Amino acid sequence: MRTRSLSALGVAALACLVAGCARSPVVQSELPIRRVVVYRNGVAYFERSGHVEGDEVRFKMKQAEVGDFLATLAVMEQGGSSVRAAAFPLDMDRDNAGARPDPDKDSKSRRDKALRTVVLSLDGRAHDLQIGYVAAAPVWRPSYRVVVLPDGQADLQAWGIVENLSGEAWTGVKLSLVAGAPLAFESQLGTPVIPDRPIVTDQGEVIAAMPKAETSVEQDREEQKNAEMPPPAPPPPAVALPTGAAASAPAAPPSKVARDRTSAGGGGAPGGHAGTRARAEAGPSTPPAEGWARPSQPRSLQSLAAIAVQTGTTRYDIPSAITVPDDHATMVMLLAKRVRGESIFLFAPDPGVTDSMTHPFHVARFTNGTEGVLERGPIAVFEQGSFVGEGLLDPLPAGGTATVPFALERSIGVQSHAEGDVQGARLAKIENGGLWVERDSVQKTTYVVENGGSSPARLLVKHPRSNGTRLFHPPAGTEDNVGAGSALVPLSVAAHDQGKLVVDERAAHREWTDWFGPMAETAVQAYLKDPKARPEVVQALTALWPLRAQIVAKSDERAKIQTELNQLASEAQEKRADLRAIEKNKAADALRRTLTARLAAIAARQDVLTAQSIQLGQDLSELQIRWRDGVRAIPLLDLPPAGP
Repeated sequence: MRTRSLSALGVAALACLVAGCARSPVVQSELPIRRVVVYRNGVAYFERSGHVEGDEVRFKMKQAEVGDFLATLAVMEQGGSSVRAAAFPLDMDRDNAGARPDPDKDSKSRRDKALRTVVLSLDGRAHDLQIGYVAAAPVWRPSYRVVVLPDGQADLQAWGIVENLSGEAWTGVKLSLVAGAPLAFESQLGTPVIPDRPIVTDQGEVIAAMPKAETSVEQDREEQKNAEMPPPAPPPPAVALPTGAAASAPAAPPSKVARDRTSAGGGGAPGGHAGTRARAEAGPSTPPAEGWARPSQPRSLQSLAAIAVQTGTTRYDIPSAITVPDDHATMVMLLAKRVRGESIFLFAPDPGVTDSMTHPFHVARFTNGTEGVLERGPIAVFEQGSFVGEGLLDPLPAGGTATVPFALERSIGVQSHAEGDVQGARLAKIENGGLWVERDSVQKTTYVVENGGSSPARLLVKHPRSNGTRLFHPPAGTEDNVGAGSALVPLSVAAHDQGKLVVDERAAHREWTDWFGPMAETAVQAYLKDPKARPEVVQALTALWPLRAQIVAKSDERAKIQTELNQLASEAQEKRADLRAIEKNKAADALRRTLTARLAAIAARQDVLTAQSIQLGQDLSELQIRWRDGVRAIPLLDLPPAGP
């Protein structure tokens, strides 16, 4: 192959060969690297381009990289159409194909480290080629700085740290950092695969079991007993399976690669430029107060990375050419922006910090005012002219708010206790004459905050949310993070004062209830007053409710009569016992006459009450029949559960 000029990579490779370098490049070619896109999953997209006059382009790489190279190779030609991707066969030239295998136990490791040559065949004409592929690379790592300002704003900076372990320098390349981990996997296209096949054998005709002889003579009892039992079921016929096809066979472990990779990866076209771009802009600058220390701002906004959001992934394109020497790391500024921010306190007990069970953290709270996602990384916090602490930023989407603890505040004490109850009764369902009401299982957690400081304190309480519950009338400004399983509830406490916060969580559950009980009365009356109630159901319940009132009244009256009858029966039994006690006492005739008269009065009263109870029972039977017919005629009603 002939090129117009020898690339800097070729010179570096020649110098490395002369000096005897210990580490080979991941991928080596005379085409120089023009573009590098680094992801957060252990891979990077490399783009090489140049003018080629010849019939082939060669790439050297380790055996472990051949599969990834072949699986992601993309060939483009600039300024012509004589080269088509389908016309380029890929031939792998094994440099030591004829060598005898090394019996030494480390021979496989040495073979994997040996370079392989992948040849891309051309038509012998001049081409302006652009070739892209994916190879293993360290993840880029973000680092942040936030300066909390006294006016409810903050200055946010994001930096990206890129490490070059590819074996060659990236000189004057276009660098992009992708805040995401698109799907990528380790490919083994460069390794021949011969599937296992079933093994067919012929072992002749062999009888494996000795047949049992039959006889017609009389057998003893044990043999006769065994003969009467049904024979055991024959075993299922053996089925020949291909090697490795058994369900219980363990899967083969994945092959070891030169560098560790994460399971996620990037399989798309990493070098694409599709998507909406938004230039990162800093907020209006204000002159800092005298002595105000904060990280320096870039003089020109053009030096910041352009943020592109495509298919939900954030991409930072560095506008200027970047040089990253081999075995070096480079730190580039991605964004600098004025955002909303403040410094407050957060009560979030952490088992790793013992004192956090009773004291809140000092936190920096700011909103991601950019158009992209901020990846997980360390963040340094500055306030009032100095460095105040360092925290860890979790992945933060555009428009999201981060609350980053950086210190523990011991001048504020927090105590909490919880109590449970069951409250409320709402109409939930009417079906086939049955009534179901919805009640709330209530869990109230009370936080008592003592502010021993000399300044007012604004506090956020990170309350762990119970599964399946909703917040009932939460304080204004509460952030219910259902996905995180917690809620941030605000509370302000004056200096040297005490504050109290009650978090009310409720979970609705349904239970059957009697139409004539107090819960039914509460639930139905509330439904009748609800402007969203169904008119036909309201009409039916309104017509039936006077009938229910009669049934309740007569049932209560009958219950009172029955109570009095029980008391009279008990009194009559007592008087009879008294009469038996003085039966032979001739001096107690007067008392005997009094007790007899009282028994007669009790019997007369029992007769009256029994007649009234019978009449009430007949009236109730009629009313209950009319009631059952009425409630069965109510249209089916099934209300949704209570919302938040």
